Amino acid sequence: MTDETPRFRLGFLTHVQGRGGDLARTYRDAQELFVAADELGFDVGWVAQHHVTRGGGGLSSPWPFLAHAAARTTRIRLGTVITILPLEDPVRLAEDVATVDLLSGGRVEIGVGSGAAAAEYAALGKDFDRRRELTSENLHVLRTALANGEVGAAGFRIQPAAGGFGDRIWQGVFSGSGAQYAAAGGSNLLLNRAAYGFDAPTDEVQRPWADAFLAAWDRPRRPRIGLSRFVFPAKDKRTALRQIGDDVHRAALRMAESGSFPRGLDREEALRRFHSFHGAPEEIVTALRREQVLPVATDLITQFNPAVPDHDAAIRALELIATEVAPALGWKPRAATAAEPATEPAGV
Repeated sequence: MTDETPRFRLGFLTHVQGRGGDLARTYRDAQELFVAADELGFDVGWVAQHHVTRGGGGLSSPWPFLAHAAARTTRIRLGTVITILPLEDPVRLAEDVATVDLLSGGRVEIGVGSGAAAAEYAALGKDFDRRRELTSENLHVLRTALANGEVGAAGFRIQPAAGGFGDRIWQGVFSGSGAQYAAAGGSNLLLNRAAYGFDAPTDEVQRPWADAFLAAWDRPRRPRIGLSRFVFPAKDKRTALRQIGDDVHRAALRMAESGSFPRGLDREEALRRFHSFHGAPEEIVTALRREQVLPVATDLITQFNPAVPDHDAAIRALELIATEVAPALGWKPRAATAAEPATEPAGV
């Protein structure tokens, strides 16, 4: 960091979803979000990987998508939250990551995790019951490959050679022990927008996980915590609810079918379960200032999922996040070039 005042990074996450079944338009609209975020000064644009369609699309191949986004942007960093690591060949994945990183001028971040959909494992011939073990095995190979070590066969190293990924690998976790495991391996921590299977508010559940991660961290570099949150600013709460309310309610009812949420939730409780920050920018700022994990986060990752707002409303929400919400929390856009190295931000 060169700033005298510590700075957190602002990100946005898209699950690449749309309406009406026109995936070409859905993908184009998602690319436009990256272009808009780049122009607004967002630090990182993230995508989520899903092999099973979830409510209007989903992105199965994030690295070709991010390569295209790299060609259309100049400074925003590009990452995955998450790549489902057990379903990937870690050597091939490392080659894709290194290629996009080279083409983008060193702007790639990679977040990995085990995923949660048994159907995806079945479709790709992997054992869902071994997902945590497979994640650990593949992460070791991925780290080695991105450190330009030998993988797969004697003398084999990936090409293009990777550069400086020691602080650009993130791990999504859903427990305190998972957070400690991420710290032990030197991964940055990713926390989801909602804590499934808990009745308590998401930030109350996740703050001990973040504290466990920080307590277990023993690397010389500063620990990094990426906090994903559902943030949708609009003119007022009524306008926001018109764009997101029904989608969030339907998503909560789907989550109830798998046991992640209780059955029979109304819309208000669905919004609470997804830890939603929505309404006028000043309302969101007030609520975020009470968020318990945010003070130790180094990256605030905003997303609209599970809502699928109209494209114009999504662009406007990004504008409000970058110009009103994040600045009120202390964020400032950084003048940067495509070759800017990864930063080590402090907490929000």
